[in-house]
Amino acid sequence: MSQPMDWILPVLSTTPERWDALCENLSPELLRRKPEPGEWSALDCLCHLLDTEKYVFPARVKAFLAGQDFPAFNPDVDGARDTGQTPAVLAAEFAGLRAGALAQLRTLVPADLERGARHAELGPVTLGQMLQEWAAHDLMHTVQAERALMQPFIAQCGPWRAYFTDHDAALKK
Repeated sequence: MSQPMDWILPVLSTTPERWDALCENLSPELLRRKPEPGEWSALDCLCHLLDTEKYVFPARVKAFLAGQDFPAFNPDVDGARDTGQTPAVLAAEFAGLRAGALAQLRTLVPADLERGARHAELGPVTLGQMLQEWAAHDLMHTVQAERALMQPFIAQCGPWRAYFTDHDAALKK
């Protein structure tokens, strides 16, 4: 298997590009459309990624490197949602913050991945585990956003709708 950073850095590098493309090419109305009441829109997912870029992942890397423990992050309590800014502005802010985080990550050496800390809810964790979670987190919320974007198309595609049962939010009721 490749070194963990050989997979993590490319995932973290492509996320801003994906969001830039979505926010540049799709209507704000579609980006703000919730798949179902109580579910996140694509823009909610971007706002969450922006929150975690501001307050969670880079801060945790610094905590690991300083030998410090860190608190949990609850997006329902600690996070923000759609601030009314244009999607393109939010995507650009995310891209700028991610560029700084990537520069920080490129300074890590393999031994840093074994550094440990205590997560307030999960207990002992390593920096390597947290970086794996960061990559998975990016992918999860981008997939979640794309699922939200699919909904109006799925609902209107007639007999092809049966091909989308795994992604059809209306079937999850």
